[in-house]
Amino acid sequence: MSGFLDKAKKMAEDTVNTGKHKVEEVQVTREAGTLLKQLGTAYWREQRSGGSHEEVTRALAALDEHVAKHGDTGLRG
Repeated sequence: MSGFLDKAKKMAEDTVNTGKHKVEEVQVTREAGTLLKQLGTAYWREQRSGGSHEEVTRALAALDEHVAKHGDTGLRG
């Protein structure tokens, strides 16, 4: 009986870990989308309404930091 419970516990732990990993992936993808939106907004402002280039530079730096930490997850089309 102990072997069965150990296997069930292991399966439950694996399922929880898989769920946590999926949630983290979704969060990283959402963050990437937000950063891309910020970059697009900064670029549009710079090109069309007199926004500063510094805003674009900051948005690029934030995106670069995200990629360094998470890879290009969420950035692939």
